[in-house]
Amino acid sequence: MKLVAKDFDITTLEDELRVDELCRELLLAFYHERVGAGIGEHEATLFASSADYYLRDYLIGARQINPLDPTPGNVRRFAGNWYIVNNLEPDPAELKTHLEGIREFYAWLAREGAIEESFRASVEADCSTLEYYKERIDAFWEISGDGYFAWERECSLKLP
Repeated sequence: MKLVAKDFDITTLEDELRVDELCRELLLAFYHERVGAGIGEHEATLFASSADYYLRDYLIGARQINPLDPTPGNVRRFAGNWYIVNNLEPDPAELKTHLEGIREFYAWLAREGAIEESFRASVEADCSTLEYYKERIDAFWEISGDGYFAWERECSLKLP
């Protein structure tokens, strides 16, 4: 599958549906490549499911962001804000699994030549700050009064 970043741009509902389908196909290719590389089916499924959650639920569904756009911070905003507020019981262990899948997926994209190494390294860095995300989850549970606004500003979903 030849990947062209602009094919993943989202400006209309039709684009969102098309990009969602492109990502589904991409995730299946990722899964099959991981299994073919000797990763067990269970682990490959975890990686692909986690990448799917990030791509299709967060980037495409919630944010309408091109998953091949190298703008830094998308993973950080996902893990440090969106995941936390969109789960009844945000869990650091579950988040760690998601981040492992995201990291593996973007590493695969880099190996396939679909993204630049600098983009992969940025994703890797954001996936590696697990303690920060745990602190964000803990701080979320401690919010009282109008404290949400300060919590949100710390890792805002608003693009810079």
